[in-house]
Amino acid sequence: MKENPLVLTFDFGTQSVRTALIDKKGNILAITKKAYDPVYFSKEKGYAEQDPDLYWDFAMQALKELISKNQAFASDIIGASITTFRDSSVQLDENNKPIRPCILWLDQRMAQAKEKLPFTSKLAFALVGMTNTIDLNRKRTVAHWIKENEPDIWSKTKKYVNISTYLTYKLTGELADSPSSLTGHYPLDFKHRKWYKKGALKGDIFGINPRMLPSLKQPGEVIGVIKDDVADSVGLPHGIKLYSTGSDKACETVGLGALAKDVGAISYGTACTIEVSNQKYHEPEKFLPAYPAAVPNWYNMDVQIYRGYWMLTWFTKNFANELVDEAKLQNTTKEEILNSHLSDVPPGSDGLVLQPYWGPGLSRPLAKGAIIGFSDIHTRSHLYRAIIEGIAYALKEGLEGIEKSQKHKVKRLMISGGGSQNDQICQITADIFNLPVSRVQTYETTSLGAAIATFVAAGIYDDVDDAIAAMSHTTTTFEPNPVASQQYKYLYKKVYLKMYPQLKDVYKDINIFNKKHR
Repeated sequence: MKENPLVLTFDFGTQSVRTALIDKKGNILAITKKAYDPVYFSKEKGYAEQDPDLYWDFAMQALKELISKNQAFASDIIGASITTFRDSSVQLDENNKPIRPCILWLDQRMAQAKEKLPFTSKLAFALVGMTNTIDLNRKRTVAHWIKENEPDIWSKTKKYVNISTYLTYKLTGELADSPSSLTGHYPLDFKHRKWYKKGALKGDIFGINPRMLPSLKQPGEVIGVIKDDVADSVGLPHGIKLYSTGSDKACETVGLGALAKDVGAISYGTACTIEVSNQKYHEPEKFLPAYPAAVPNWYNMDVQIYRGYWMLTWFTKNFANELVDEAKLQNTTKEEILNSHLSDVPPGSDGLVLQPYWGPGLSRPLAKGAIIGFSDIHTRSHLYRAIIEGIAYALKEGLEGIEKSQKHKVKRLMISGGGSQNDQICQITADIFNLPVSRVQTYETTSLGAAIATFVAAGIYDDVDDAIAAMSHTTTTFEPNPVASQQYKYLYKKVYLKMYPQLKDVYKDINIFNKKHR
């Protein structure tokens, strides 16, 4: 065994890729980040696509730079891991080459789902009240959209994989993936961590033949070995094994050390999530599956707020352009300038309450965003804070569903993602949830979690608990303010939770209008 073993991680985010070298104490010895240019492109309003090979090219640039600056560490690498964003499919031809751009999870297009389900399946779904959920899942499945709009592309598609699978193939030559990386619109039996067989009731809704899917490697298993030509091109030694771990959110939860049913993991990223891990399979809400964790024998109960903190980017782009010069002078971002004014607005934003639905959910397919409570006292800072509070309200509602499902209360929260870097946002979160909120020693928790899982898989630690104890360290904790928590409790119970029930018929009419006039 190497005296100072290191893990090489590839962390593909929505906006950038990071390659890192991490030791068995959780220290990130070196990291290189490359921002994609462009992040994605849109052929039509609401579309979000990207060339799958762009991610590979940027990753190789980052890796080459990482190793060239840290060649002394290369011989200590005992394994590698790939983690990516979720639910972004790639269509491959008979030579495993992409035949169209990757349709990203951000994409808002909807299929008509013309492909008919068997009558017996439709009846079974209707009997358990799943008809609307199944319809929405089918419309959001990229396979159905391609069949309806690009039949030539579909006829050439031999393999249908997630972006994580394709990048794994580029690195190792193996078309395989972890079931934890396949969160999204794929015919995966999440409870048993395997593909549904052809004809399976739930599997058939996605319209993807099992022969088109990659092989599965369970978390902790070896997927393959980094190809010699790839290793030679960046200065790596031959023979580095790639281990199966999981998706970005799954790894993030491990990096936060949140593998316990009384600990919640909040991610404030482009997509915002709350996850609670359990060794028993519990659905976080009706018809929403729990996902396999990045380590063996755990499930992540996950509730996502679509586009999450992307809303802050959207807000600053549209309502804070005059801060560009100030941000340059201060060598900071427009968001950080707005964050600096969060304390100018009291908890509850003087009664301004936001519902952050920028895309439909399984339980609320008609949902739209809404802001209520406007008056002449409200400013841009109020609206900015209301977005942050609204996302936290939505995650709190998701956590309540998780607690009900697992029949166990969460006692504390761990937090990560870009939003977690701001102390005010962490305090707002603690106040809304009325729970202590803690950060760990690094904001690169996805890379850290991937490294923890890989060290366990490689046998450096006996189990994940030992690895977390050695590698993930709580640094700052934010305790809830009792007065602010009571104010938030009032708005959450009396206003926020009532918004969707009162507005759902209005949302229905808005959807009808948009279909007619777009």
